[in-house]
Amino acid sequence: MTANNPASAHMTKEQLLSLLEQSVIPLHQLTKEQGQHAAKLVLAYSGGVDSEVLAYGLSAFAHKHPHIACLLIHVHHGLSANANTWVQHCITRAGNYQLPVQIERVSVDKGPRQSLEAQARDARYQAFERYLNPGDILLTAHHQDDQLETLLLALKRGQGPKGLGAMGAIQAYKQAWLVRPLLDISRDQIEQFSRQQRLTHIEDESNQDDSYDRNFLRLDIIPRLKQRWPSIATTAARSAALCAEQQEVIDNEVSHRLPQWLVLASDDDALLTESSGFKLSGFEQLTKAWQALLFRGYLLHCGASLPSQAQLQQILSQLIVAKDDANVSIQWGSYQVKRFAGVAYVLNTSELDAPESAQLSADVISLINGDVTVLKMDVGQHQCLVKIETFADKPLLALPLTSSKVTIRFGATGSIKCHPQFASSHRVKPRELKKLWQECNIPPGVANKFH
Repeated sequence: MTANNPASAHMTKEQLLSLLEQSVIPLHQLTKEQGQHAAKLVLAYSGGVDSEVLAYGLSAFAHKHPHIACLLIHVHHGLSANANTWVQHCITRAGNYQLPVQIERVSVDKGPRQSLEAQARDARYQAFERYLNPGDILLTAHHQDDQLETLLLALKRGQGPKGLGAMGAIQAYKQAWLVRPLLDISRDQIEQFSRQQRLTHIEDESNQDDSYDRNFLRLDIIPRLKQRWPSIATTAARSAALCAEQQEVIDNEVSHRLPQWLVLASDDDALLTESSGFKLSGFEQLTKAWQALLFRGYLLHCGASLPSQAQLQQILSQLIVAKDDANVSIQWGSYQVKRFAGVAYVLNTSELDAPESAQLSADVISLINGDVTVLKMDVGQHQCLVKIETFADKPLLALPLTSSKVTIRFGATGSIKCHPQFASSHRVKPRELKKLWQECNIPPGVANKFH
């Protein structure tokens, strides 16, 4: 490594402690100022050399700041024959560090077309989350070389600034914080520190399997890149930081512009649930770049997973050019976008595919307001407001008694016919359920869920 590369310098015990203090003390103080409970530090402790060095530093931190609670969590995946040996190693080392340790056993089932790496990572973080209260700080031992791997994988996947921003040193995580104190430290520095302090660590045999993308980069590609460009991990981290900075500006601008495009629960012209709609009127006048940014922002606002670039372009194209009465329906993963009355809605189809026999109880309140009847339906944690049009001062659909209990069943097909109330004064024949949904201005998804 070249002399002008900051990552070539040796890391001392004092520097390691300082990295931890600079990362977590301000967050701990912020939590205290917000009146929350005293934040604790939770270290994702695999027992590998990276987390071993961070555990060593956390031990020094806990000794200097005894008022701040610290906890090591080791996740037993059950994927290696050595997993039980690793558990014992972590328990022994935690005792040497005088830090409490918790062993979490998880089950990792690889589904079709799913990455075992991703499944194991998801299982780990779900285990960590069980120990995180609002304001707590989750520490991981990701370092500068991990950042380079993440950036290269983002390039391989064709990701934009958000993906190329890679990992942040400090970022919000659920109601807690995710902190990576070693993100500017190289793997060489970490391994050298471990040797100097005579730390023992485990060696996961799967790290030598280059069929995994990260291992392929770590074992074959990055060493060659460093041989040609010794400072590449440092300069790549700089690029990632610039991308993250630009993404932050984009996110702020999207959050500022997005509300004017949302159909929120305050609107009274539709049946609305927790999921907002996205107005399409005038949307075609925006540039294609802003169309993509705003609609991605809408999907994230609704908690939906993001489609691929090609899928997003297909969604936007169909939503914009479709006629008002067109039945636009585009699916990716477990999500679907539909268009209704000039508004786009994203739906979680996994919630719509419940068996027909599934039932829920709901409290229904009938509210009469002039010539409009509004049904307020509390279904579990969801609330629906339905505006029912009237004819001759009477609602077109039969209503339950005020404060009565009704049963809601999933999966009503649109071909089911219903005979509205007061047929003698308005219509004499039943109509298909999907037509009645349209008359009541009920958007897609809600109509599919209930009958």
